[in-house]
Amino acid sequence: MNNQKPETNSLDYDKPVAYDVDGRPLYAHPYEPDPQSKIVHVARPITPEKPIISEDVKLKHERSKQMFPDLNLSEGEYVISFVRRHPIGLVSPIMVGVVLIFITLVLMFNFSSIIGSLQMTSKPIDSSAIILPSIAFILLVLVGMYIVYTVYRNNRFFLTNESVIQEIQNSIFSKHEQTVSLINIEDASFTKVGIVQQLLDYGSIRLSTEGDETTYRFLYVSNPKKHIAILNNAIEAFKNGRPINED
Repeated sequence: MNNQKPETNSLDYDKPVAYDVDGRPLYAHPYEPDPQSKIVHVARPITPEKPIISEDVKLKHERSKQMFPDLNLSEGEYVISFVRRHPIGLVSPIMVGVVLIFITLVLMFNFSSIIGSLQMTSKPIDSSAIILPSIAFILLVLVGMYIVYTVYRNNRFFLTNESVIQEIQNSIFSKHEQTVSLINIEDASFTKVGIVQQLLDYGSIRLSTEGDETTYRFLYVSNPKKHIAILNNAIEAFKNGRPINED
């Protein structure tokens, strides 16, 4: 009886070892590492190196900090341009305030004759009783007009060599700042709607960012075409790593 074990054949990796559900053959090829490949370990510094900032940029940064002390600027960041809202947005609230003050003055100086013409009473009327309330109302209207003016003018739009900063003030006690890096801005455009905006040359600026598709708007911008041209030039220069042309 021959007890010799049959010789085991070596596995042929060129023959299929199984088939998938579509009948295509599957092969089992062993992993053979490339003897020429090497693993290289790169050590990163714990503290990243600070970028080299030229003296010209440092000077512009210090000048911007002096002009806009409340603005949060990073090292080497400086303001290229800033935009305030067009005065046209103040016309309506100021007109309302002026009309209210005019009506109050008319009532205050003609109170007796107005009451007499309306035949509301036959007794003589002391018009001095309405003077103090009228003055208080006029002062209240003036304070309201000042608050509207301050809130409106404190909405500002800044363009720096690194980002766009928008200061938003909704009321006298509500103010916040939003910053968008130039590298994240996908589209910058402006719109002017209607004859009034065309004649007075004001409109709105619109920015959209990549990824989260957030849209930012700044209204009542004077000469929006000029500001968008400066902004697009800054975005292109920042993304391509070249100096920004501020002319």
